[in-house]
Amino acid sequence: MKEIKIYDTTLRDGSQGEGISFSVMDKIKIAKKLDEFGVHYIEGGWPGSNPKDMEFFKQAGKLKFKNSKLVGFGSTRRPKISPSEDENLKALIKSGVKISAIFGKTWDMHVTDVLKISLHENLKMIKDTIEFLKSKNFYVFYDAEHFFDGYMRNKEYALETLRSAVSAGCDAVVLCDTNGGMLINELGVIVRTISSECCNVTLGIHTHNDGGLAVANTLAAVEAGAEIVQGTINGYGERCGNADLCGIIPNLQLKMGYKCVHESKLKELTEVSRYVSEISNMKPQDNQPFVGRSAFAHKGGEHINAVMKNPVSYEHTMPEKVGNHRRILISELSGKTSIILKAKEMELDLTKDDPKTKRILKLIQSMENQGYHFEAADGSFELLMKKALKKYKPCFTLEGFKVNIEKREDNTLISEAVIKLHVNKKEEHTAAVGDGPINALDNALRKALVKFYPTLSRMRLSDFKVRVLDEKAGTAARVRVLIQSEDENSSWGTVGVSENMIEASWQALADSVEYKLLKDKAK
Repeated sequence: MKEIKIYDTTLRDGSQGEGISFSVMDKIKIAKKLDEFGVHYIEGGWPGSNPKDMEFFKQAGKLKFKNSKLVGFGSTRRPKISPSEDENLKALIKSGVKISAIFGKTWDMHVTDVLKISLHENLKMIKDTIEFLKSKNFYVFYDAEHFFDGYMRNKEYALETLRSAVSAGCDAVVLCDTNGGMLINELGVIVRTISSECCNVTLGIHTHNDGGLAVANTLAAVEAGAEIVQGTINGYGERCGNADLCGIIPNLQLKMGYKCVHESKLKELTEVSRYVSEISNMKPQDNQPFVGRSAFAHKGGEHINAVMKNPVSYEHTMPEKVGNHRRILISELSGKTSIILKAKEMELDLTKDDPKTKRILKLIQSMENQGYHFEAADGSFELLMKKALKKYKPCFTLEGFKVNIEKREDNTLISEAVIKLHVNKKEEHTAAVGDGPINALDNALRKALVKFYPTLSRMRLSDFKVRVLDEKAGTAARVRVLIQSEDENSSWGTVGVSENMIEASWQALADSVEYKLLKDKAK
């Protein structure tokens, strides 16, 4: 298998994505994870651009990377000065790295309109910078910024910039689709042409996703001769993002016959994706290919029936190969197969011909018609199944609750909930205040139960969503409340539906607590 070198720029280009701001420690954690995963190069940042990146290189220099090499990013020297006088290049040398990625202007419009220098001066800047770094024993990637746009508008000058970089001794030339607007067939033809023109230097590819084609363009470039792939985990990056390595690596390795990372490490891809999204404080993309939560999720009854007989019927690869797993979703679109499979997960015995299977399916369809949404509420669904099969004994029963909201003259808003329960044949009558009526109800419920079930103190609500199901009904509309809860071991969703938002919230809250207690009892 031909090896393709993976060059990760999550810490530099990825950090330019909207909503992302890495601390030095964040960058160190991600770098360690990428090294463990086995990428070949980690671009740590631009040492001359800000103190944070310089501090990162200082800290990273103390680490021992097993698989990855650290790269410092920078630009060609500034106009009308020598490389030795350029502050950015001095910072690059001071960072302690011995591998650099230097970007230069390839598109003549950028040279004349943005830098406002002569085309000749730009060629000298490229050549001087690379020669200077090579004299300092650097391994140099030359990133040809806006290469494809430049090539299509002034082919000869774009090629001249590459010749300047190669003649100066750069070790690899990376062709950049900086604006992200290239189409696959055009890009592939150009890379193939450059591959023959620059046969004595390694080629790389760097694409952006402004046309939704970053991954496809990267794969096309590899087929055309590129041997180095630049990208970011989860496709993070400026505007619409960079090429997503979580899509590139498995496509190259599982489908195109290239080696990118060790086969055993490919199974960690989903974990790497979620780890980086957590550090980045970005919500994971459920529909992200290969690693997304929905990547191998099946909802239609016909699809589920087929995939259980032969997974390739509706799955392009085995989820386990990238560390993901198959999920069967329950909804009004489900068939009996879905119910049986979910029952099996819960260690419940159901068969296709069992009348209970049909009853449960009809119950789900009826409740979803009312507005319940079980694919996002696995906790409520399990409780529903076990109650329908008489396999569940409630841990508490509600006698009633009351919620008061008082707005005072000083604009202070007070929310109080009073709740009466029966727990283990004992009556509990408790009150609690909260930041709002739902929070007060949640606090009162926990206060009443925690003396009987201490593990509830380790459970928390992590998300709360309200959806109006019939906007035309106005304030009398039915609402659906979805609650996501978690403890130290897992996360689960519950759902409630009612014309009264507090009642819908109570249903979801009660299910959330009941499911937690059910889990603990199972242990």
